[in-house]
Amino acid sequence: MSETALSAPVCVIGANGRSGAALCRALIAEKVQVIAVVRSAGKLAPDLASSCKAVRIAELTDPVALPIALEGASVVVNTAHARHIPEILAATRAPVVALGSTRKFTKWPDDHGQGVLAGEAALREDGRPSFILHPTMIYGAQGEDNVQRLALLLERLPIVPLPGGGRSLVQPIHQADVTRALLAAIHLLIKGDVAAPESIVIAGADAVPYRTFVRMVLMFSGLGGRPIISLPGWLLIAASRITKHIPGLPRIAPEEVRRLLEDKNFDTTPMQRRLGVHPTSLTAGLQHLLATPQNGTETKA
Repeated sequence: MSETALSAPVCVIGANGRSGAALCRALIAEKVQVIAVVRSAGKLAPDLASSCKAVRIAELTDPVALPIALEGASVVVNTAHARHIPEILAATRAPVVALGSTRKFTKWPDDHGQGVLAGEAALREDGRPSFILHPTMIYGAQGEDNVQRLALLLERLPIVPLPGGGRSLVQPIHQADVTRALLAAIHLLIKGDVAAPESIVIAGADAVPYRTFVRMVLMFSGLGGRPIISLPGWLLIAASRITKHIPGLPRIAPEEVRRLLEDKNFDTTPMQRRLGVHPTSLTAGLQHLLATPQNGTETKA
């Protein structure tokens, strides 16, 4: 970043979350001053608590504390839920980078997806230079549990029942690519290369059938093969309501089963052209993740 960018800090809302913490570390590595905005200081990683220019406490729904927490920011990055964008816009005149979600495209709308749509609408109505980046399923963050939770479930299952045989497409994005996309958006705003709100989907390099994704997780986890059987979605939804009461089994909500029946494949050309981020291949990302100790423990082989 330029010397101008270095003179004013970047506020990161949700600095104690996975994407927020990864972004803070990347900004600090670039010698950018970071103000971490969190609900509780005790939840911030020790290395960030000591490395950030400041740690400020604020509830995103607090109209008094939030403007104070965001004071002096060159850019405000929201890695908390996009539903809070209206409050953030009211609290600062700085340009905003926000994380949304491709959940906004689902045919099974829920509070999460509706909140993303509302946040994006607020950003467009406000009109200031800004970005909202919509990631697909994120994997590879420190403490991330999307892939690890799946690997844990697969370890317990002699067969893998998938709705529709797992033919629907998924396109997970690695946390490193999410961080690179956020950094690129910050750079563009600092340089003044953004005239109005922009919405960009950020996704992995590969859209694969969910059954292929499962087989890749099995292989890179050292779990070997598992037979995959096709079951109707309604049956798995019914089973999910029962299995949540069984100790030791990861919980899978009915809406997660429904979304497994939707294709999630997206064009990454805007991400590559506008942000300059060429996503990591799924093979490379999973292989690295599942071969790397997580939170001090190795993935079971």
